[in-house]
Amino acid sequence: VGTDPMPIITFLSEWGMEPLEDYVPHQSPDATRVFVNGVWHGVHRNPARLMETLRTLRRKGDINPEVSMIRDIREKELKIFTDAGRVYRPLFIVEDDEELGHKELKVRKGHINRLMQTEYQDIEGGFEDIQEYTWTSLLNEGLVEYIDAEEEESILIAMQPEDLEPPLEEGEMVDELDPARRIKAVQHATTFTHCEIHPS
Repeated sequence: VGTDPMPIITFLSEWGMEPLEDYVPHQSPDATRVFVNGVWHGVHRNPARLMETLRTLRRKGDINPEVSMIRDIREKELKIFTDAGRVYRPLFIVEDDEELGHKELKVRKGHINRLMQTEYQDIEGGFEDIQEYTWTSLLNEGLVEYIDAEEEESILIAMQPEDLEPPLEEGEMVDELDPARRIKAVQHATTFTHCEIHPS
């Protein structure tokens, strides 16, 4: 389902995008070109901040969750897609946990329990004692995000939540090797931004 690109274009203009008509390449060679649905609309001098703002707005529900945004640093391009026909999928969002010192899923067991309560209440009938909590609630709280095929190229996805755990310190003992257990790869980077949602 596509959405109207005009609110995005208006927002970009208000957030410092220089229109294409005013752009002089030799005066600002490091400016990032901004495209909406494949059409070059202008340039921006601070694409990192703009991208962070756009993601925050999408995670809060101010921008449609189906809008895709890609920043190609090498090509100095920021691409936003609002058109229909793109394949996308949901992923959990990963955040830095300052207390633990490593990355964690933003979604917690409490969120899943609230989803299950709503589902059970719906089956049994009525919503008298609990507030309805749905998939849209997860999207609007910034716990889950829709990612399309092109945006997927610019993120790092953990295959399962266990991949977010910090590696064992040297000297820590590992339980007996279980032949059915998945062998965990040595992690050199802990820069995951998203995590797969297991189908079960």
